[in-house]
Amino acid sequence: MKLRTLGRHIREGVKNISRNGWMTFASVSAVTITLLILGVFLLLAMNVDYIAKTVERQVEINVSLDLLADEDAIKEVEGKLRSLSNVDKVTFVPKEEGLEKLRESFKEQAYLLDGLEEENPLPDKFVVKAKKPQDTAAIAAQIKTFEHVESVVYGEGHVEKLFVITDIIRNVGLVFIILLSFTAMFLIANTIKLTIVARRREIEIMKLVGATNWFIRWPFFIEGLIMGVSGALIPIILLSVGYYFLLEAARTTPIFADTLLPLFPLVYQVALILVAIGAFIGIWGSLVSVRRFLRV
Repeated sequence: MKLRTLGRHIREGVKNISRNGWMTFASVSAVTITLLILGVFLLLAMNVDYIAKTVERQVEINVSLDLLADEDAIKEVEGKLRSLSNVDKVTFVPKEEGLEKLRESFKEQAYLLDGLEEENPLPDKFVVKAKKPQDTAAIAAQIKTFEHVESVVYGEGHVEKLFVITDIIRNVGLVFIILLSFTAMFLIANTIKLTIVARRREIEIMKLVGATNWFIRWPFFIEGLIMGVSGALIPIILLSVGYYFLLEAARTTPIFADTLLPLFPLVYQVALILVAIGAFIGIWGSLVSVRRFLRV
């Protein structure tokens, strides 16, 4: 296509938007409202997934060693732990450090532990984290077979339930987003279709005087693209401002502090998704609607 012809199509597409003011307003409004709702659920789903991953990353395996384990035994166990392919991190916690942490947890009653430094009853231990939290149970089962290991604790029973719950939350969120996306496509495409139907006579005349199908389609292509992208801009602004204030409110509430995704790059990701969906639906709705009137 020649550059001059493309310029003509762009001008015609822009003119069509201004000529059909109320219908264009209706189409852009449909895009805006639908994508705003979709954007809210996108933010919700992405934050739920982030919180689920944060909780999963906190799952760890506490490997307590035999009280009689010497330095050679500790190195042997550490070597075996680090050799496991699905282990991400291994941290050694000597019993002296374990006692100090226990003392800190007792706070005002820390004096109850006085005198235990000489005959520390706590074992040396390793804290192990899996590359994939879902592999925690399998790793724990392997570690239990190691020599010099007294006990392996990782929240057995509770951890498995946690993973089931987080998977259900993710899957439900994904299904809901997909269904909402298809609903958005249906509503917006039908609104754009009404805009095209109102100009069917214009399309038929252009076809009868010899215009090719693509010559007719291009202005509608540009028009749909502009309407789709324009309809996505307002939700992006509203969601960005709203999420900013939500983060500010969360920072003042200790229980919610650092539990939500940061503003950037989250708003960029959501903006890209909404613009892509808006552009696609605008173009697709216009082209599908024009096609039926090209059969003259």
